[in-house]
Amino acid sequence: MNWQEVCEHPGLQNLPFKIELNGKGNILMSPVKVYHAACQGEIEYLLRVMRKDGRTLPECAIKTRQGTKVADVVWVSQERFERIKHEIECLVAPEICIEVLSSNNTREEMEEKQRLYFETGAEEVWICKENGEMSFYNPEGKLERSELVPGFPEKITI
Repeated sequence: MNWQEVCEHPGLQNLPFKIELNGKGNILMSPVKVYHAACQGEIEYLLRVMRKDGRTLPECAIKTRQGTKVADVVWVSQERFERIKHEIECLVAPEICIEVLSSNNTREEMEEKQRLYFETGAEEVWICKENGEMSFYNPEGKLERSELVPGFPEKITI
C-alpha cells in the first residue's frame, strides 16, 4: 500500500491506533495510551506558545526511504508549511520532528526514525521519554538543549 491508499481506505478510518508504513508498504499499527496523547498535547502547546513563526502539527506523516513514518508532533516554519500543506505525506520533513516514547518502542527503532527524519530534511529530532524527559538531537548528535527552541523545558509535566 501507499500512504494515499491508507488515508482513503474505509476500513482504516477512525482506528484508535497510530498507523505507519514500512519500506515494503506493510501497515504498522501502534495503540496510543492517554498519557502518550497528553504528552503530545503538552509538547504541541508549548511549541505553539514558544515558536509563533510556524505551525505545530500532531501525527504528521513523512515519506522516508523506509516507508511513511508518523511523527507524534512536528514544528514547521511557515515557509516550509507552504511547500507541504497540500501533500498526502511530507516529501520534506518539518524542521522539528518529535517522538513520544511508548513502552513498546525500541532504541533501534528511534535511532532509525531519527536517521530517516534527518535524511528527509529535519533539523532537529526530539524524543520525549515516558517520564516526560526530553532529549534533543541534530544531525551531528545529541544536544544539550534545542537550538531551534532554546527555552523548551528539559522535562514536561502532565
